[in-house]
Amino acid sequence: MIYEDIVEGKFVDRPNRFIAHVEINGQVETVHVKNTGRCKELLLPGVKVVLEKASNPNRKTKYDLIAVYKKNFGLINMDSQAPNKVVAEWLSGQDFSYIKPEYTYGNSRIDFYMEKQIGTQGKPERYLMEVKGCTLEIDGQGYFPDAPTERGVKHLGELAKAAQEGYHAIMAYVIQMEGIQQVKPNIATHPAYGEAVNKALAAGVKILFFCTSVKPQELKIISAEYSKG
Repeated sequence: MIYEDIVEGKFVDRPNRFIAHVEINGQVETVHVKNTGRCKELLLPGVKVVLEKASNPNRKTKYDLIAVYKKNFGLINMDSQAPNKVVAEWLSGQDFSYIKPEYTYGNSRIDFYMEKQIGTQGKPERYLMEVKGCTLEIDGQGYFPDAPTERGVKHLGELAKAAQEGYHAIMAYVIQMEGIQQVKPNIATHPAYGEAVNKALAAGVKILFFCTSVKPQELKIISAEYSKG
């Protein structure tokens, strides 16, 4: 996915999860933050950030904060809408005969439902894929979540149920930074999420890691690897 009109700035502070103050060309602007997560380890005073200029000139905030440079690491895309967009692009290039975003299954909306026709006879194989973005890096390892997520636990439970009903159930993590190949459950922050991952794996859910190329104006999937453990 491509960002159309980007600028760089210097992060000042974040009054709430929706907005931040960023210095752009010597002037402090109120900008929209495209990630409602904590991101406390990323949005530190003085760090360089990347913003996209809004296409609507009448919007209250002129810019969206989409990425941040982490000291001694590099650029991290923190746009929470980006993972689903790049996965949709990736899925369109795979051999699925049908793809439906925002699919209702059980009591949840799962990010993608897909079908793959094997041969000319019989019913197609059914797939369900939930997508999460990973922006948390600690000592060269990716972790999810960066804050407790009951919704994430619920999605894993639905995927586990789907796997037992014959779906190919996939929990996918889009790693929104370079140099990280895997994502581990952040049990220090949310132990229940780690338990839900283990239960999902035992039920037959597959874990898929999307590695990306991260540039100020672009996020692109460069590889997709299933967890071996």
